[in-house]
Amino acid sequence: MNKIKTYAGIEEQYAQLINSKIVLIPVPYDGTSTWQKGADKGPKAFLDASENMELYDIETDSEPYKKGVYLSDPITGNETPEKMVEAVYQKVKEYLKKGKFTTVFGGEHSVSIGAIRAYNEQFNNLTVLQLDAHADLRHEYEGSKCNHACALYEANKSTNLIQLGIRSMDKSEKRVMNMENVFFAHEMANDDYWDDAAIELMTENVYITIDLDAFDPSILPSTGTPEPGGLFWYETLSFLKKVFQQKNVVGFDIVELCPNEVDKSSDFLAAKLYYKMLSYKFFSNEEEEELIEEDDNVLDKHIKKIKYNEDFEDDV
Repeated sequence: MNKIKTYAGIEEQYAQLINSKIVLIPVPYDGTSTWQKGADKGPKAFLDASENMELYDIETDSEPYKKGVYLSDPITGNETPEKMVEAVYQKVKEYLKKGKFTTVFGGEHSVSIGAIRAYNEQFNNLTVLQLDAHADLRHEYEGSKCNHACALYEANKSTNLIQLGIRSMDKSEKRVMNMENVFFAHEMANDDYWDDAAIELMTENVYITIDLDAFDPSILPSTGTPEPGGLFWYETLSFLKKVFQQKNVVGFDIVELCPNEVDKSSDFLAAKLYYKMLSYKFFSNEEEEELIEEDDNVLDKHIKKIKYNEDFEDDV
């Protein structure tokens, strides 16, 4: 009997849907990208890199995979971007109804449209946090509203969208952009408090979408449209850790890995980023629970415990 394919090569006992708190949906789609093709190969490269990654996280002293990570069948065979978006929407909604912490790995950024749509139905007053080099706010591009250049247009209309790291856009996108919620890369470079300012704009429930071109190409060159002047590793992790600690992150996606056969470093960064985000999500919850249990006779700590339990029911 063939061994089943699991995330990061984890043992099957941690990879069964019934026991897993986390679901990972690969979406190898690259139907609308306009420069370098190859984002459809991103999920496989990410999964291959994950199998070569240490599963103990030093920073949080944790092994997130033991929460259970179910690797869903990839979403494939979508002839149009509209069909792909609908397929992602339906699949994410299916796992949300099962109470899973659902994550998506693309593929191009248009795969996020369906995921965000499902999350916006599930959670009230949702914040979408976008880390990206590009605004992606076009209403339509090349004949489709589901183009990668339109990835956040719907979220901008229906959620509290916060855009971070933006350094490339069309002038027309400025007309629909909520300037108070946008952190341009050139301004972040001279602002030591952009992270706290961004968190202050968030509602309680946060969905994170990360286009890997948010990172500077010096540390992540393998993406379809690399832009100079991007984020670096530790500043990004520091910010994400704060978001996970201070807000209820309900899910996330990572997109736009365009693998290079010669250089695997970008694949590994993507793999490590995904795992770090899991470590922040589940370590933060565990840490809060432990602190509460130390003295649950104190009234304000007891109140926190109740609130935590309510939030946790949404997450798992």
